[in-house]
Amino acid sequence: MTKAEIVADIANKTGIEKASVQKTVEAFMEAIKVSMAGGENVYLRGFGSFTIKKRAEKTGRNISKNTTIIIPAHNIPAFKPAKTFVNEVKTNVK
Repeated sequence: MTKAEIVADIANKTGIEKASVQKTVEAFMEAIKVSMAGGENVYLRGFGSFTIKKRAEKTGRNISKNTTIIIPAHNIPAFKPAKTFVNEVKTNVK
C-alpha cells in the first residue's frame, strides 16, 4: 500500500477531502522524523514503537578492492509493532 492509497482510504472512510488528509499524513510523518532525529522514541499504543537503535563500530570488507574498512558506530530507526498488531496480522494474513 502506498501513501497515496492510504490517503485515499482515509478520505473515503472519513469523508474528509484528500488534500486535508494528505497534509495530515505528511505532518504525522514529519513529526515522527523530527522527534527521532532529536533522539526521542515515538510510542503509539496499539500500533507500535518507533525507536532508535545504536549500531556498534564494526569492521567490513570492500569486496571489489579487497580492502578492510571500519564502519563507525551509528544510530538507525527501527519499528517494533505492538502485540495486538502482530496478532491481527498473524490471524488475518494467509
